[in-house]
Amino acid sequence: MFQSYKTYKLIFLRLIIIVAAIEVSVFFFKKDLLFTAIFGLFIVFLLLRELYFYVRNFVLIYNKTIASILQNDFSSDFSKHKLNKNYNDLFNLYDSLKSKQNEQISRDIIYRSILNNIETGIIILQKQDHDWNIFLMNDYFSTHFNVPKVSKWKYLKNQLPALCEIIEQDDFQEIKTALEISIKEQQRQTFVLQASRAEIFESDYFIVLLDSIQNVVEKKEKEAWVNLMKVISHELLNSITPIRSICQNLQDLVEQDSLSDEDLEDVKNSVETMLRRSDHLQKFVEGYRKLAMLPSPKKEKTELHHLIDNCLRVMHSLFKEKNIEVVNTITFKRIINIDSQQIEQVLLNLLTNSFYALKDTVQKQIYISAEAKENRIFLKITDTGNGIEKEIEHKIFLPFFTTRPEGAGIGLTLSKNIIEAHGGYITHKNEEGKTTFEICLVDS
Repeated sequence: MFQSYKTYKLIFLRLIIIVAAIEVSVFFFKKDLLFTAIFGLFIVFLLLRELYFYVRNFVLIYNKTIASILQNDFSSDFSKHKLNKNYNDLFNLYDSLKSKQNEQISRDIIYRSILNNIETGIIILQKQDHDWNIFLMNDYFSTHFNVPKVSKWKYLKNQLPALCEIIEQDDFQEIKTALEISIKEQQRQTFVLQASRAEIFESDYFIVLLDSIQNVVEKKEKEAWVNLMKVISHELLNSITPIRSICQNLQDLVEQDSLSDEDLEDVKNSVETMLRRSDHLQKFVEGYRKLAMLPSPKKEKTELHHLIDNCLRVMHSLFKEKNIEVVNTITFKRIINIDSQQIEQVLLNLLTNSFYALKDTVQKQIYISAEAKENRIFLKITDTGNGIEKEIEHKIFLPFFTTRPEGAGIGLTLSKNIIEAHGGYITHKNEEGKTTFEICLVDS
């Protein structure tokens, strides 16, 4: 603003000088000083010419700069004009916007590079009037589905009709489903389709993600193996490291000429420690064997009531000792087709977990309920314990994960495997200060 005021001031001063020069020239004409008057007019001409070029240059530079800004064209070089302080504010604005555009371009390049290196097919559509155009298609989508990077939705429909039909059927709304797509005239493959819609700065976008079922399975398998190897290596090191240290100590002792009573006591304690660690390692391996060699369920018709009663009888003495109240609200009689020994093991695992969860609580209650709907039985075990912490919720079904020092960490994993072998599933949730484990079994 200051620079604009200064420019206007300079133009105004030039005009005053020109007007003054004209007045002087007229005065000389009146005095019949002809040559002096003509010289004065010549000076006026020169001043007018200088003013014209000054204003013209200013307007040209101003227009060029504004046009560059409006057209997002920052390739112009104004360095030779930067010495003129009259353009400071204009050039500062230009440089600021140029810097922001370069920063935005850098971000776009980085984001596109990230998207192009993701092994998931990604396309982003942008709505223009009533049509959808392809705003972005990553390299994986283009190469994997053998689709050129077209810009129009109608061209994509010619290439991948199966995908486009599903999206159009749902009117470009949120989708999560599986579909089969034939790639490069080969066998049809199954993909997971996830799509969502977003409005950004009054522009409508539709984001589509396509991931191969095989890729999803491989990722999950890899994650499972990594987690399992972490647990196994941790347990092995926890046992082998102290045993090796004890063996080293024993070797030093037996190499002595004679052993004192204190040395013998050290030998005895060392052997006991090695036995304890060996027993722990053996239990760990047996737990792993249980998970890895779970037999197929031998199903038979079983009365649900009898199954629950058997489990409660087993746990009765423990519950009575800790004053835990068990409320069994199952009133209907139901025959279910299960391996009664395996499902009983699952229920005992869940009741044992509830028992430990109620150890340090005032209100000690366990609720057992069941519901039959849509050819399924939903069995719930709820306790009033402290609940499962948010940080470990995703870990509770992992092999050998436990929060109890004396726990083996296979109870919930084994339970999950048994229920899934029966064609069902097991879930958990925390609500209103209670923890609920729900078992779903097919009622057949």
